[in-house]
Amino acid sequence: MTAQAHCTFDAFVSHWASERPDQTAFEQDGDTVTFAELDDLTRRMITVFEANGIAKGDRIAWLGKNRTIYYAMFLAAARMGAVMAPIGWRLAPPEVAYILKDTGAKLMITGTGFADVVAKLAPEIAATVKIIEEPEMYAAIEAAAPASFTPSGPDDAVLQLYTSGTTGNPKGAELSNAALVALRNTSKEAGDPWNSPGPDDCMLVAMPCAHIGGTGIVIASIANGIRALIQEEFEPGEFLKGITAGATQSFIVPAALQMVIQHPNAKDVDFSGVKYIMYGAAPMPLELLKEAVRTMPQAGFLQVFGMTETCGTVTMLRPEDHSIEGNERMRSVGCAMPGTDIRIFDENSNEVPRGTIGEIVVKSPSNMLGYWNLPEATEKTIRDGWLYTGDAAIMDDDGYIYIQDRIKDMIISGGENVYPAQVESAIYGHPAVGEVAVIGVPDDKWGEAVKACIVPKPGQTVDTDDVIAYAREQLAGFKVPKSIDVIEVMPRNPTGKILRRQLRAPYWEGQERQVN
Repeated sequence: MTAQAHCTFDAFVSHWASERPDQTAFEQDGDTVTFAELDDLTRRMITVFEANGIAKGDRIAWLGKNRTIYYAMFLAAARMGAVMAPIGWRLAPPEVAYILKDTGAKLMITGTGFADVVAKLAPEIAATVKIIEEPEMYAAIEAAAPASFTPSGPDDAVLQLYTSGTTGNPKGAELSNAALVALRNTSKEAGDPWNSPGPDDCMLVAMPCAHIGGTGIVIASIANGIRALIQEEFEPGEFLKGITAGATQSFIVPAALQMVIQHPNAKDVDFSGVKYIMYGAAPMPLELLKEAVRTMPQAGFLQVFGMTETCGTVTMLRPEDHSIEGNERMRSVGCAMPGTDIRIFDENSNEVPRGTIGEIVVKSPSNMLGYWNLPEATEKTIRDGWLYTGDAAIMDDDGYIYIQDRIKDMIISGGENVYPAQVESAIYGHPAVGEVAVIGVPDDKWGEAVKACIVPKPGQTVDTDDVIAYAREQLAGFKVPKSIDVIEVMPRNPTGKILRRQLRAPYWEGQERQVN
């Protein structure tokens, strides 16, 4: 097919069902689905969706871990023009409820083991959404006939992923058929070998499906007609088993990569079949990267940088820029992907000279359509076709981008985005807390750890363990502070704004950059 035809997931599924009908599309726990079976399965799913009142443009939520049924439902929804909205399974019930309400979903499918979360959803929310558990969904699919349907178009939204903002409220990024595969097409046209796998290649899927990395990597496998070996969640020993089972490519965050290469079983694993390891979502320590290159010397390492709003990768540090001994470029996130224009702007949206710090802005066919039901936030993020990332960086004369800091206050812990405002809001309700500011501090395992700085209420004493337990009731575990500093006065500027940099400074002394 032409590149233009490769712009919808209906086209991909139909193409590979015809070209590679017996090729495995999905494999999980020994169960497989071929591309021919995937075509039939997704058509049956469309019948079930329609029977539950789902039409083009409607949202379908998924609450669960990485499961074959989720990825098949995403493709079924995309084929008919409905929008899949996966919800992070680590989120606390109030967080799940917020996202579910925001989507306006008529239907939510849940994986096994999430009945307790569903039971804690507000009755008024649960009453508006039909909730079907995975086994019940499979039974309905089995009984359904394959649907005839009108395929969605390239510019139709098909995926809605939630990414928090500095206000603490999650925002749904609307991603279209074409945007999700646009840079894959330009990369293939440029002859990038990692985008031209053979039929025997296999994509190992271990990152969570509610992240662009966890769904995007399956999009890559579907686009290229290769097997996706799906793991419910990341576990280093299981990841190693996936490599032994024939995985040739994968995407992994730095904290997870460290666990893999330092796992006691790693020394017994044959890594020779691994062709490419993509890594990103958090800064990679140079020494860890050197250790990974030594562990898998035959693999091509590709650092990727992007965000949910850009459908993932917009820059790449290519394999030839990696070396066992390490080099300066390994501290960068590489250069713009083919088909993407990336520049560094100052606060007035003027491009700065090379070597000058500014904000990364992206003009790309992979940019999101916008934030769901948030026109003002969309206009603030996308201006004149440029998507403002909120990341501060320097671009050198060769186009390599070196991230220096985050303009926004986001913390990245183990590849998970944590926004201080949301954590602060949760902690403020504690009876001993007068003021709170949340910062990220260096952590050898997770890159950054969440720390809360608290000024007690007059006459109160802060029990740090009690505050942490209080936060855990309201937040996903990765957002809960790992430590708390009790301070007398919150540092503020003349206008009253909390000086987070002043709180962070003691913990980042000696660091080359203000992200870890």
